[in-house]
Amino acid sequence: MRKVARLATVNSQVRCESLNVMEPLDSRGVNPGPGQGPSVRSGEARGGHLGFVAHEIRNPLSTALWTAELLARMSMEERGGARGEKLSAMCLRSVARVRQLIEDHFLSERLDIGGLPLRVEAIGVKEAVEAVIERRPSDAGPASSSQLDASLGVEADRTLLERAVESLVAVAGSERTPVVVTARATEREVELSFAGRPVDAAALEDPLKGAPSDPTGRALAMPLARRIATALGGALAAGEGGWRLTLPRARAYTARPTSAARP
Repeated sequence: MRKVARLATVNSQVRCESLNVMEPLDSRGVNPGPGQGPSVRSGEARGGHLGFVAHEIRNPLSTALWTAELLARMSMEERGGARGEKLSAMCLRSVARVRQLIEDHFLSERLDIGGLPLRVEAIGVKEAVEAVIERRPSDAGPASSSQLDASLGVEADRTLLERAVESLVAVAGSERTPVVVTARATEREVELSFAGRPVDAAALEDPLKGAPSDPTGRALAMPLARRIATALGGALAAGEGGWRLTLPRARAYTARPTSAARP
């Protein structure tokens, strides 16, 4: 009998010397064959994503610590001066960026493992969008809603819905780009459109180590919004006119009365 190849076990791997390839072993020391072993690619992708998150957090955290140390060495008079105010503002921006990244990352992780209980209810689209716009910082650029029907509702968790809308408005309105939110509905779905900066479908994917940094702290905003859309039974996509968030339409929704209509 001809011996085709001699297999040798080296460092928990099987080396096929005649073909010069390396194949992983399972826990029993046996080659599981194609498609039977652990998902190496998914593990590498997750490692690359976590590497990006760590790097994205490390930069503003270092800036915050550096500015805090400088402020600590200043006298009261210096901290109240122009340089002190500039350093304080820089420190606060860096801390805010770190907080945004951590919140987005951990919420994404909880959604991935199904560890977040949802409180699904009928929510008015106009109400949710305008609540987010009202909380938008004054220096973040203009944002508005156009022709949103007050009687139009979706089935969603209010906290997650507003978080997704806030992320979409922030990304579409980056660099002070004006944002306009519109909606259209079918019998079963409501589609929200966020028109602002040109969209990039690649932004929906989890960024990997080496991807460009986002100085605003919104590097994880779109992957988070995608996860929220999926958790709510909807979808998020890049359209010609902007980002499109699709959610299940509420069958019965009654708009809250305005202050003028209340007795």
